Amino acid sequence: MNFSSINFLFLFLPVILPVYFLAPLKFRNVILILFSFLFYFLGEKAFVLLLLFSCVFNFFIGKKIEKSGKNGILILGIVVNILLLAVFKYLNFFIEQINNLQIFPIIAQTNIHLPVGISFFTFQAVSYLIDIKRKEIAPANFEGFTLYLSSFPQLVAGPIVRYKEIQDKIFHRKITKEDFEIGIKRFISGLAKKVIIADTLSCTVDAIFSLNTSELSTAVCILGAICYTFQIFFDFSGYSDMAIGLGRMFGFKFPENFNFPYISASIKEFWRRWHMTLSGWFRDYLYIPLGGNRQGKAKWAFNILFVFLLTGLWHGASWNFIAWGLLNGALIVFERFFHIEKLPKTFGHIYFIIAVVVGWVIFRSENLSYALSYLNAIFTFKNSAAINFSEYITNELIFTFVVSVFLSVPIFKHIEKYIPKFVQNCTYILLLIISASYIAVNTYQPFIYFRF
Repeated sequence: MNFSSINFLFLFLPVILPVYFLAPLKFRNVILILFSFLFYFLGEKAFVLLLLFSCVFNFFIGKKIEKSGKNGILILGIVVNILLLAVFKYLNFFIEQINNLQIFPIIAQTNIHLPVGISFFTFQAVSYLIDIKRKEIAPANFEGFTLYLSSFPQLVAGPIVRYKEIQDKIFHRKITKEDFEIGIKRFISGLAKKVIIADTLSCTVDAIFSLNTSELSTAVCILGAICYTFQIFFDFSGYSDMAIGLGRMFGFKFPENFNFPYISASIKEFWRRWHMTLSGWFRDYLYIPLGGNRQGKAKWAFNILFVFLLTGLWHGASWNFIAWGLLNGALIVFERFFHIEKLPKTFGHIYFIIAVVVGWVIFRSENLSYALSYLNAIFTFKNSAAINFSEYITNELIFTFVVSVFLSVPIFKHIEKYIPKFVQNCTYILLLIISASYIAVNTYQPFIYFRF
């Protein structure tokens, strides 16, 4: 189910809130678990059994790890989790590549459905098992662990929450009026980011990225690339805001996932600000165990490239994502060896903007061949008589673009404190009304990161 859908906003949420808050405290976790499984079932049907299996399996593995302390139990848990992820996410791609090599007999192509959120709840389960082995946490009881893994606010697209970040709130949370109000406002701001900004930009992005390679021109390709750069930020950060807001309404404080990533002056800084829970996960559970930067520059460079190769693969089974991940890793290595941080801030920011936009073109394109043609059109000043650039420039797009730029920099958070609370509250109500009207008249647009 989509947070920005009519069914969620006007059916699911209005039902769960009164049921949850009218129930005795001892039943609230169970209610939240049941509604979370219902939430997943309504979107993924029978694949809810996969979520249930993950909860049961990882709960018992966690208990076994604490009891035996053996590395073998942890390895078993990690292997099963990663194997499930590999089958559902990568088997189609793997068989396709084997068949393309034409070395082995043709394998029947599979068409396995990718369950929404599997990348997120799998990573949460793995972090839980590793943290038990490291003795950073004690295993939860079944109710607590199931709530942690299945909680619907962050179930399908993050943030990637670690058990130790919310363990105190699972059985001892107090929801104040202030918490609930903050949660509502955060949810509305995320909803507005998604349906007013990201979905508006998606119309232009989809139209441009569906052009034939012969129709691509420099001006149109630059417009599409910039629009997608803002679309993916407001789409994903919008979801994160909604998830964090919903969590706050139910008494949880989920970690932040974005910190104005587009003000960065390097790709390294970007990954400290973009999808912070994912980059933190790879840092703590892969990069540091590999040795981090403690074993010389060559080993450090290998570690970075390997981690970002897996980061690309985490986003999807496609050569595009592999290339995008390796590009980010290679740029971080380049920045260290050539001391990009010593550049004047303005030059660093210009370099970063070019690098991140190129990366997003690779990320968005249907295949690597199209991405290369698209980038070629940008950098060779290609013109196309078949496409009129002015057709894409509408008043709505111009307005959305200006708002996108304004909200991508930390200006509003400094202005907001000078705005009277009454005006702020009225603004949020207005945003909710406008967002609902957008949802009512526009075509359904799933969140971009639902693909991952």
